[in-house]
Amino acid sequence: MAENIFLKKLLEKREGQSDPDSEELRNCVKSVVVKLKTSETSEKKPGILLGKIQSGKTRAFIGIIALAFDEGFDFAVVLTKGTRPLSEQTVRRLNNDFSEFVSNKLMQIHDIMTFPKHLTKYELNQKLIIVAKKEINNLKRIIAVLVETCPDLKNKKLLIIDDEADFASLSFYKNKESGEVEQGVIASKIDELRTKVAQSDFLQVTATPYSLYLQPNNYDGDSMLYLPKRPAFTEILPEYENYVGGDYYFLESEEENSPASCLHEKLPDEEVELLKAKKKLGRADRRSIRIEEVFTSPSLAMLRKAIMNFVVGGCIRRFQQEKMGQKKEDYAFLLHTEIARVSHTWQEEIINQLGQAFIKISQNNQDLLNKLISESYEDLKKSLELTKSFYVKCSDLIVPTLEQTQDIVKAALDQEMLLVQKVNSDEDVRALLDESGQLRLRTPLNIFIGGQILDRGITIKNLIGFYYGRNPKRFQQDTVLQHSRMYGARPKEDLAVTRFYTTAGIYEIMKRINEFDNALREAFLKGTHDKGVYFIRKDERDRIIPCSPNKIMLSNITTLKPFKRLLPVGFQTDYKTKIKKTIEELDTRIQNLDPSSEKEAVRITIEDALDILDKISTTFIWNEKGYSWDLKSHKACLEYISRNSQNESEKGYVWAIVRRGSNITRKKADGRFSDDLGGGTGRTARVVAREVAQDIPALMLIRQNGLKERQGWMDSPFWWPVIYVPKNTRITIYSS
Repeated sequence: MAENIFLKKLLEKREGQSDPDSEELRNCVKSVVVKLKTSETSEKKPGILLGKIQSGKTRAFIGIIALAFDEGFDFAVVLTKGTRPLSEQTVRRLNNDFSEFVSNKLMQIHDIMTFPKHLTKYELNQKLIIVAKKEINNLKRIIAVLVETCPDLKNKKLLIIDDEADFASLSFYKNKESGEVEQGVIASKIDELRTKVAQSDFLQVTATPYSLYLQPNNYDGDSMLYLPKRPAFTEILPEYENYVGGDYYFLESEEENSPASCLHEKLPDEEVELLKAKKKLGRADRRSIRIEEVFTSPSLAMLRKAIMNFVVGGCIRRFQQEKMGQKKEDYAFLLHTEIARVSHTWQEEIINQLGQAFIKISQNNQDLLNKLISESYEDLKKSLELTKSFYVKCSDLIVPTLEQTQDIVKAALDQEMLLVQKVNSDEDVRALLDESGQLRLRTPLNIFIGGQILDRGITIKNLIGFYYGRNPKRFQQDTVLQHSRMYGARPKEDLAVTRFYTTAGIYEIMKRINEFDNALREAFLKGTHDKGVYFIRKDERDRIIPCSPNKIMLSNITTLKPFKRLLPVGFQTDYKTKIKKTIEELDTRIQNLDPSSEKEAVRITIEDALDILDKISTTFIWNEKGYSWDLKSHKACLEYISRNSQNESEKGYVWAIVRRGSNITRKKADGRFSDDLGGGTGRTARVVAREVAQDIPALMLIRQNGLKERQGWMDSPFWWPVIYVPKNTRITIYSS
């Protein structure tokens, strides 16, 4: 066989497609295989391929398998997340990429559930790939293949790919009787599988580095420092050019001139609740809204807007593609709020009713249809124009007129281009997968309704609308990130009409989780994870103590890293008469802390700083759902950083930076709450904080004028605090 035939043919096939492998990806594949050959990998010390959600991890590990086959590996086992559709998606993807080798009898690809009862010597001379769910019976079946069905495989060289490696793969638990930390069942079966062959290597593919910290070794329960399990090697998967992930949704979206600022549409908690169907007497309880009212009820206003935005946005993109002489794409919208299947049936009824109502209006009430299209058009036009000005490559993007948009939307509805599909079982997903393993888009405008089955790994092409309402009692980082089906390869032109609908509370939690993920990922990229990460909490006696990372709730975490700001956002001040005395006390107190106008920062005790925060908190009220000030967490973080300074002479102190006469509005021009304190030009509070906060934190105290007219406050001055994390802070995770 010619040298590197498997990888060469795979790359040639991808070259003929619209998205060939980048040079960076090819180098990554080569590097992983070199490290697999030169490193001793095992379940306890795996090789790690670290990517991001929807960042091409499957493409990468298929390339790794191809090169591994060229380099002497004989067969591969791919372990997928424990859902039947994901394993089937993986089999289809492998068959599609390796179709030439399969048809030429150079390779066999099997799902373990349909593995032949016998393989001939002729077949055993071919390269072999077995795909299996990460589930105990599937792993037993693979072991049985090696021991009973095909014992000759025991002399072959095996590569194990653990896709979506997380808790299931890395599970350990404490034996209640012995108190010893023991390996979980799945992990032990993977170990057993490795003992059945003469030679094997183990590669874990993950987007959640958090899981690497959930290991029992190097943690004695007394130190706050938690050292991660040491992989044999870690290879970072490069991002491709059009990758869109959490940074776009939760960081770039903070820039008012970026089209990302238009992404998030806030859902009322009541609407999300209304989409839940509660079981009662064997039927779904829908008394809160009648199905015939879905088009008129104010309770479903955002759902109607979301679907109309999707229809209008998809039609605009197809119009643009036609004008540019490009292939007209099909588009997808995902509604994901519940696991319960009875809710999916209820949601399907609602959305089908909405779709029928849109079609009926298109046929019988052109004026009303034009009004609805006009509302969506104005909503989308802003991000379309921002996209043209923000991205050079989009400067010639065509924005249709309102009249053109009305015509193309009416035509789409008249031709029944809108299709609603419920996806709440393995069978549903398998029936909907196309030859490449993605959900098939049957019409130009596809709405998918689903629950847990769509959580992980299933790829949805051209997703421009995501209505997300999953609000579990306990958020886990790997789960919530994997829900983010809107991540992945997204053309900037598609992003111009993309919208993400969720509640303020869920959005804030996802933002925290993205920040947490970024902090740990940064530690890996810089190599600082070798020094460990601190996990802390406060106990019932208000002491800061170590916190085992597998105990934290991701909805209640604060990630600390150098120069991060912690501040309350989304509040209103109480009435002037109620807070007047407290503000006067704060004025006097802070004036005494800052006796000289020549001093840009003054050092105060941590006790003074905490007391000031307590007093300030009594002047705020919180009447916006999804917004609150986790004062306890912010105080604990401030105290922890101050008292654990590496500079002994500064322990227990905080730098206070005082500014007066600020006129920040309560909300930005786009309707979001203001949070950009301490900025501006010249020697701003933020500039000073960055200079002085080296080993201990800074506390910026900014006195606002609080005017009602034009600023949106209550006509009372107030103090707005900002905690500034110092430069020399190791990544720390605080759980409340």
